[in-house]
Amino acid sequence: MRPIAHALAAFAASAVPSAGQADAQYKLLVLAMPSKYHYEYIPVARDSFEQLAKLHSFDLTWTSKTEAFDGDLRQYAAVMFLNTPSEELNAAQRKRFEDYMRAGGNAMVVHRAAITQPNAWPWFERLVGRTVGVHPMLQTGVVTTTDRRFPATYGVPERWIWSDEFYVTTNPHRQTISTVLTVDESTYDPTKIWPGQVSKPMGRDHPIAWHRPYERGRVFVTTLGHNGEMYRNPQYLNHLMGGIYWTATGLGATAAPSRR
Repeated sequence: MRPIAHALAAFAASAVPSAGQADAQYKLLVLAMPSKYHYEYIPVARDSFEQLAKLHSFDLTWTSKTEAFDGDLRQYAAVMFLNTPSEELNAAQRKRFEDYMRAGGNAMVVHRAAITQPNAWPWFERLVGRTVGVHPMLQTGVVTTTDRRFPATYGVPERWIWSDEFYVTTNPHRQTISTVLTVDESTYDPTKIWPGQVSKPMGRDHPIAWHRPYERGRVFVTTLGHNGEMYRNPQYLNHLMGGIYWTATGLGATAAPSRR
C-alpha cells in the first residue's frame, strides 16, 4: 500500500500548481551591463528583481548581453535599461528597439541609462525626455513626491531622505514629461562636484523621476539607483516595482479628482 500512497501523493502534487508555477502576468526584459562605475549593483539587483518577479508573478529575462535585442522584442511587455547606456546597442539593435516602441512597446530607464552621448542616438534622448549633463557628487538630500497618484510613488514617503547622484538635466529636444519625484536642492549642495567640472543648481524644478508617452508606448524614467545597497532598500524597490507595474501594464495610475 505504501507505493500506491506515494504515487497518489505525487499525482496530487503535480495536479495543483505551486505559486512559482502560476501563469505570469507579463514578461520583462532587463539589460544590466557592468561598467567602470556600475557593476557591484548587478548581483544584488538581480536577486531583488527575481524576488519581485516571484512575488508579483511576472516573467523576468535578465541579461548582460545586447544580443537579446536581436530577437523578437514583442514578447516583452516592457524593456528596462538598468544602469546601462543605450550606446551599448549596435545600429541594428537600436532599429529593432525603435520598431518595438513604434509598435506599442514600453521602456523603463534607470539611473546611468538616462545618460547618452551627445547626438549619439537622438531618438533615445527624446525617449528619455531629458538630457543629463553633469551630476554633483553623491550626497544625502530630500526627495519630494509630486504625484501621489502614480504607482512609483505609492511605496515612498512624501518627503524621503535619500542619498544618490542627483542628475542635472536639460530639455534641448523640448520634450514634455510628467514628474513624479523631485529633489529639494536646499537639502544638499548641488554645486559639489569634482575638480575641473562645474555643476549649477536647477532650482525648484529639479525632476528625478518621471513618465511620458513615446511613439506608441509608455516610458518611465528614474535617475535614482547609483549603488548596490540601494537595491536592497524596500522603499527604493517599491519605487522600482511601481514603475515596472505601470510601464508593463499601463495600470495603477489614478486621475486627479475632478473640480466642481
